[in-house]
Amino acid sequence: MTKVIVVGAGISGMAAGIYALQSGFHVTLLEQHTIPGGICTSWRRKGYLFEGSMHWLTGSDEKNPINRFWQEVGALSKDSPIYYRDPFISCQYKGQTACLYRNLEKLKAHLCDISPKDTPHILRFCKDVKSFTSMNVPINNIPGLKLKKKEKAASTLRALSKMLPMLLRIGSMGKVSVGEYLRQFSHPAIRLLFSQVTNDKYSAIALFFTMACFASGDGGYLEGGSLKMARNMAKRFEELGGNIRYGVKAEKVVTDKGRASGVFADGSFITADAVIIASDTLSAIDTLFETPIGEPWAEDMRKNTKPVNCTFVGLGVEADLSHIPSTVIYPLDKPITFAGKQLNSISINNYADYEGYAPEDCTALTMILEGEYDFWKAASSDGSYKQKKQELAEQVIARLEEKIPAAKGKFVVWDIATPLTYERYCGTYHGSWMTLMPPGNKLVSYPCKPENIEGLYFAGQRLQPPGGMPVALITGRQAAQYLCRDYDVVFQGNI
Repeated sequence: MTKVIVVGAGISGMAAGIYALQSGFHVTLLEQHTIPGGICTSWRRKGYLFEGSMHWLTGSDEKNPINRFWQEVGALSKDSPIYYRDPFISCQYKGQTACLYRNLEKLKAHLCDISPKDTPHILRFCKDVKSFTSMNVPINNIPGLKLKKKEKAASTLRALSKMLPMLLRIGSMGKVSVGEYLRQFSHPAIRLLFSQVTNDKYSAIALFFTMACFASGDGGYLEGGSLKMARNMAKRFEELGGNIRYGVKAEKVVTDKGRASGVFADGSFITADAVIIASDTLSAIDTLFETPIGEPWAEDMRKNTKPVNCTFVGLGVEADLSHIPSTVIYPLDKPITFAGKQLNSISINNYADYEGYAPEDCTALTMILEGEYDFWKAASSDGSYKQKKQELAEQVIARLEEKIPAAKGKFVVWDIATPLTYERYCGTYHGSWMTLMPPGNKLVSYPCKPENIEGLYFAGQRLQPPGGMPVALITGRQAAQYLCRDYDVVFQGNI
């Protein structure tokens, strides 16, 4: 039986391993952390569960083509409880509440009522979002692959015809950032509301794709979150006969005469017929080989990758905050100072309605700030790392006590995960979980298979910027398909 080593038990690594096992390969996963999931993770502190990754999922809805693949790898099942929070985001502004509803007609009427002056822009926005709901990119198999049953190829022409209204707008939207696009709205609450949907440095296209996901009935949240999803996949992998070795960090991929022959890990050599690298590709091409990979695509990745990293703040409150919206933005009277910048608003995710996230009658809250890797790296170097985390936590708690009287004096747990935390536990480049796609950039993708090393494959969110969980899933599947094609094996991915 052909022996395969997969480096990294994140979404892409487990997906690659599951598809490889189904196709008859012997697979071992090497994971440096003690749990599966990689950057798709959450953690507990003193009885509180803090979500550290997924806040909504593309493919949670069965109508989305990606849902099939989530089911194939065991991440979701037909009876998986999914939350579809609505409104998705609320903004409290000077006595008004602006809400981001999933239903476009409801959203349109609500926002026009809040700001009649913005009506033309709101109508145009909702019309454009509706055109983006037609976007379901066909996910086809790689050329030359043997399948256990022939699948009907998706019609590219039919897909393009459905997407025509969107394609007519996508050119102009791709030239401006989310932040620049939002300047057309005069009402501060509307700008704040939309600014929380995606990174304001992204191309405006990202805002419309995300909003279209919500408007089409997708973008739900799996009960139990990131860690539950990862454990579902790990369970499927092990049920198929795979072996996950936790706490084992890959040190070097060994190549012999232009072919991958195994991995050095924990001081010993593990032989293999093929190696799939599902850890961060940008880090791997420089650190996992005796000579860093120098193929043109690797040089392009080094040159063009702009990492997106985040600082996660988790808070445990000894109070039932179910009267607070699931995601809410509060403008601040006194800003929070963080990494040399002033934050004039605060956005929190409230898990009061989610079972198992906190002790009874208590609440877990989280918030995400831009990561500022260099800030935290400098703090680690000069010994002020813990102090700066404490200062940030104290500022956040003080502002929330002003905005949520029921929580005053009841914050009993705080926890901050910086980009250095994700770098240490997950090995991801600069602790980043996505790649910035600024306006004007062309969509790019990097190969699952290098040209000069046989038996070596890559998978992960870095291969198709901006990344995200669906990209991790799809590239893991593709890596297993290349493996099958190279070994003339029938790909057994269908359910």
